Formats: sequence, C-alpha cells, structure tokens
Amino acid sequence: MIVECALTNVANWQQEANQYLLQEDYSQAAKLYEQLIAAQPDVKSHYWHLGLMLLLQGQEVEAQTTWLLVMAEGEPEEVEIWTTELAEVLQTEAIRQEELANYSLAWALRQHLREISPTEINNLLQLMDLALKLEIFTDEEMAALGVVELLNSGEQISLDIDLLLKVLQSVLEKAFWHSSALEFATACVTHVQPPVEFLIVLLPASIKIAYSLKCPGLAAKFLALYLRLEPEHIEVLRHLSCFYQNAGEYTQGIETAKLCKSLSQTLPDKISGAYILLRALMSAGGYWQEACKVLQEQEQLIVALFQEQPALPNQATVQRLFNSTYFLPYIQDEPKRNRYIQNQIAQLCQANVRIYGKEKAEVYTQLVRGSKTKPLKIGYLSHCLRSHSVGWLARWVFKYYDRERFQIYPYLINYSQLNDPLQEWYLHQGEQVYRGDSDGVEIAEKIYQDEIDILIDLDSITLDTTCEIMALKPAPVQVTWLGWDASGVPAVDYFLADPYVLPESAQDYYTETIWRLPQTYVAVDGFEVAVPTLRRDQLDIPDDAVVYLCPQKGYKLNSVIARLQMKILKEVPNSYFLIKGRADKQSIESFFNQIAEEEGVDTERLKFLPEFVSEHVHRANLGIADVVLDTYPYNGATTTLETLWMGIPIVTRVGQQFSARNSYTMMLNAGITEGIAWTDEEYLEWGIRLGKDAALRQQISWQLRQSRQTAPLWNAKQFTREMEKAYEQMWQRYLDTK
Repeated sequence: MIVECALTNVANWQQEANQYLLQEDYSQAAKLYEQLIAAQPDVKSHYWHLGLMLLLQGQEVEAQTTWLLVMAEGEPEEVEIWTTELAEVLQTEAIRQEELANYSLAWALRQHLREISPTEINNLLQLMDLALKLEIFTDEEMAALGVVELLNSGEQISLDIDLLLKVLQSVLEKAFWHSSALEFATACVTHVQPPVEFLIVLLPASIKIAYSLKCPGLAAKFLALYLRLEPEHIEVLRHLSCFYQNAGEYTQGIETAKLCKSLSQTLPDKISGAYILLRALMSAGGYWQEACKVLQEQEQLIVALFQEQPALPNQATVQRLFNSTYFLPYIQDEPKRNRYIQNQIAQLCQANVRIYGKEKAEVYTQLVRGSKTKPLKIGYLSHCLRSHSVGWLARWVFKYYDRERFQIYPYLINYSQLNDPLQEWYLHQGEQVYRGDSDGVEIAEKIYQDEIDILIDLDSITLDTTCEIMALKPAPVQVTWLGWDASGVPAVDYFLADPYVLPESAQDYYTETIWRLPQTYVAVDGFEVAVPTLRRDQLDIPDDAVVYLCPQKGYKLNSVIARLQMKILKEVPNSYFLIKGRADKQSIESFFNQIAEEEGVDTERLKFLPEFVSEHVHRANLGIADVVLDTYPYNGATTTLETLWMGIPIVTRVGQQFSARNSYTMMLNAGITEGIAWTDEEYLEWGIRLGKDAALRQQISWQLRQSRQTAPLWNAKQFTREMEKAYEQMWQRYLDTK
C-alpha cells in the first residue's frame, strides 16, 4: 500500500512538473523534480529534467553541474546510455521551444546538445536555422559549427535531407551574401537526391537574388551549382545566361546561351533559345552580324510555330514565348512584319494562358461594371516603378492625378527589396500599393478583387508576367503605355500614342486601338541633375574640340548607324566621339575601332566611357557633349528626354516603327526640328552641319532652354489632364458598348 502510494505521488509529480513546464513556470517544475530525485534517486531521467528546468531559467552552470555529477558516477557504457537519454530530453524541448518561436531558448538547448554531440549534423543544421531566425548568422559562426567540413568529409552521416533543404532555403533567403552561404550551398550538392529537390530550392532563390535583390553575379554562382548534377538542364541554362548578362559577364552569358540553344528540341524551346542568345549578343554589343543571323533563324521558327499552332505544354513555356520577339525592332524597322509576328505570338500565348487560367479567365470575362459616380479606379502595373526609366517618367502622372475623379492603385511586380528612393516614393502613392513577386495569376486576382476599372500596363513584353496578367483581363478596360511598343495581347484594348510616334497607317497592323493623345505620349517637368564628374581634360580632349556622344546601351548599337557616326566624325575636324552605355567593353571597343579604321577615322578620337551609378550624375555628364548622335532603328527614349532637358542638340534618324520615332516626337514636342533626319543621308548631313556650325548649336540649345516654360514635353500637369480625359472617354466607350 505504501509502495503504491509512493508510485502514485511520483506519477502525480511528473504530471504536475510537465504542466508547469507547459506553463513556463520552470521554478515550480524544478522543485517537483527535486522531490522526484529524493523519492527515486536512481532514476537518472529526473536529473536530466531537473537540469533542463535550471537551464530554462538561465542557470546554465547549475544545469551542467547537475548532469555532470550524475555522469561522474557511471561506467563508460552507462555514461554513453545516459548521454543519449539527456540528448533526447534536450532535443524534445528544443523542438517544443522552436514551435513556440522561443528561438533564444532553443538556441541555448541546441548548444548544449552540440557539446554532447559536436558532430551531430542535424543539430548543427538546426543551429544554423536558429542563427538565421535570431539574425546572428555570421561566417565566423558557420566556421565554428563546422557544417561545411562535415558535409564535405565523405564520411557517412545520418543526414535529414528535408532539414538540409529547409536550411539551405533559409540561407538563400536571409544570408545569401555571406561567403559561407555559397560554401554551404556547394557542400549540399552531392547530398541531395533526386536533383530536382535541390532545384526546387535553388532556382526560385536565385531568381529572387538576381532580380529583386539585384545581385545577378552571385545568383549565377548559386545556380551554376546545379549544373554539377545536370549539366544540360535547359531551364537552368536559360536563367544562368541572363544572370551572367546582367552581371556584365558577357562572354559566359553568350557561351551559356549557345549551349541552351543547341540543346533545345521543341519549337517553343528553340524560339526561346534563340531569344536568350539574341539577348546575350545584343547586351554585349558588337555582335551585330551574328545577331542578325540568329534573328533570321528565330523568325523561321516562329513561322513554323504559327503553322503548327500547338497547345503549349506548361505555364513557363507560355511565359517565355511572350517576350521572345523582343529584339525585332532593335534589328529591323519593318513594323508591318514585326507587328504581325508579335501579334500572332501574343494571340497564341493568350489562348494558352486562358487554358491554365481557365477558372479565373471565365470569371473575369463575365465582369460587367455599370456607370458609377465614385472615382474611376486606375491600376498601374509594372516591374519598373523604381529607379528605372519608366519609374522616372511615370511618376508625374502619379504626382498630378485628380484625387476627386480618380483613385490610383500601383501594382509593383518583382518588388525590389533593396533601398530604392524612387520605389519608396511609389509606395506612398495612391489608395493602396501592391508589392508582390512574379505570380501573374495571383496578381490578376488581386486586381480583380480591387475592382480596377482601367488597368495600365507599363511593361508590355519587357516582362512576361505583365503579359500573362493582361491576357487574363482582370479589368474591363486595359491599356498599354510608356514601357515599350504594344504587346499585341488581344485582351489589351488600347495603346497610348500621339500624333507623331506612330504613322497614320499604323492602325492597319496593330490589334490594339491606337489612342492618340493630342500632343505627346509622355511629358515630364524635368530631371534632377547632380554635379558633373566628367571633364574633357580627363579624356585628353582639347577645349575647342567638337564632342559627339552616343549614350545608348549595347542593345541599340549596330554597324549601320555606327558607320554613319564614323562618317560624321571623319568630316568634322577636331571632333571626338564618346560611347557610353551598358555593354561588353572589349567587344564594343573592337566593334567601333574596326568600323573607324574602315572609314579612315583615327581610333584615338573614340572615347569609351564607363557607366555611372547615379542617374543624376549621368545627366550632369551629358553636358560634356556638343551633339548627341541617336541610334536607329531603336531610338533613345529617356536618354533623348534627358538630352533635350540638358539643352543639347541631337541628331535622330526617323523610321516607321514606334521605337524609331521616339526622338522625333520628343523633339517636336520640345519645339525643335533641327536634327530630325528621314534618311541616312539626312542623318549624315545633320551630324556634319551641327558639328561645324557652333552658332546653330547655340541657337538650338537656347531654344531648348526656353522651351522648358512653354513646350508640351515639359508640362506634366497638362499631360496628366490629357491622360485623364482619355481614361474617362475610354470608360464611357466601355459603358456605351457593354
């Protein structure tokens, strides 16, 4: 009877101690375990739990003393068993504390586990995860844990693969910039089977690091690890080539793109492979002839695709095809042909989007909104509402919009997690701001739930996610403006233009209704300008020299326009040509130097400028130029606006497509016609004339400075009123036809 009573007391004390533990009353729990030890001194688990209660109260020395006194009494075999028991107690409590988000306590418990079993890999991985949660992850801590060495040791270890992948994902999300992060990811490679499990973690994280966090070079290092498992994985090669290109590692970008293209088997993959290679060649610059050949091959593949009209296999394939024709206008000024190809691709893609997004598309198709007295809801959709050309230009419409008649909803795709002042400014505009990633279906649903009346696409085919959203048509009226030419997506109703940026016949080959604003399709009040950092003497250019400048990236440079620029230079004595823009330094210098030599121009008269980090400094440094020589068939856009704002004469070659008429409409809307050329011969003539006639340059500069007070190009408030009038007319047209 006495024994039964004692056993009952022991059981009750254990239950009570456990309840105190759950209530976090560790002091009372400790007292009960002391009673249990007095009643059952030979039961070692009571000592493990007593030490645990002391540890949870922060009494680490007392806890360790409790455990060590017991261990000191045992034989080696017993100590080994007791150590395992203690480890299980600590492990159980560590897991419970992690579930309660008591990460500091969990960290302390696992550190004691580490002392017991210093090479227990899963505990070390848990410590890594806790360090990330507690924001105390460092390279020094990683080195001390020895995880990488254990993973690389080649010894058999009892490794929890799911835990390994979980920790890898956390490292890539929260500490990717640490050198130990790459070392850890590298050590993981041989332990993950099947490889797809590794890719599921690695690819999304690399994309985020490359685009949202603006570290494409580091993203490439992470993603390249997967090629050790599958060296010919096309999807990995596609992204990897783009990462290299964005990081300025142009040669690797081209080589990777060529491998990707060579491995492509299906028509959609071959078209995408050609696009990736075009992107690599064009971003590097200087590969004009090769790029033209690849474009010709891509066009043939696209024609074959139109004939086949296949059901595209998956969402990723559809998204890749949306922007596969991006480089058409950079290489050829043939709008009828270009638009036909773009429209057909967009139509095919939209049809497939509505297959995998059928449920959403059907709901959106039934959307009918009647007349209302409340303000119109205008959604602006873009991945460029940040320090980007589109971000700088679109901000004026946000600044001046009529808050009584309109409500503004910005949707920021691939929201950048870096400190970006302009993006921060956009976060405070409008009724509410959506900050998201690149899930097009999810964003479309948000737009639909927000009951947006008119959705403005600022990206066109520069971002596949935007095209996907527009194809689902979550708003009754959809418009493309500013970011590029029209997308050709059938669900887009209007393309905003002006009287000049498209010829009168353009409606014949656009699927969207061209809505021409009365004067200009873009206007700004001006640009912020810093102090210049570039001087002529730094470049060994005489004070009395004539300085020409081309401030365009590699995409826009080609042998035809470069040869005209060299001919101008040859005809203007004491003249120099500055080439500035994102491209491969070696290939661009070789490209221009070869053409200069062929045209009899001393290559010493060519100066290649580095990029400037700040847009403000870039604009200030435009002032070094006497004349800016524009590109063709793809003109400058933001660069032209900046040139005109700085009062610098510009020579542009006007074509038939949208991208070949940007500078033309901007110059007209700034009040000047000098420098507008309709043929290659006129481009040459204007370039020479402006180089030789200092008085004419001065006159143009004066006109441009005067135009700041009068020209439509510099009246963003008036422009915003014209945009809003267009919105109201579009809405009324929708009401009249619903």
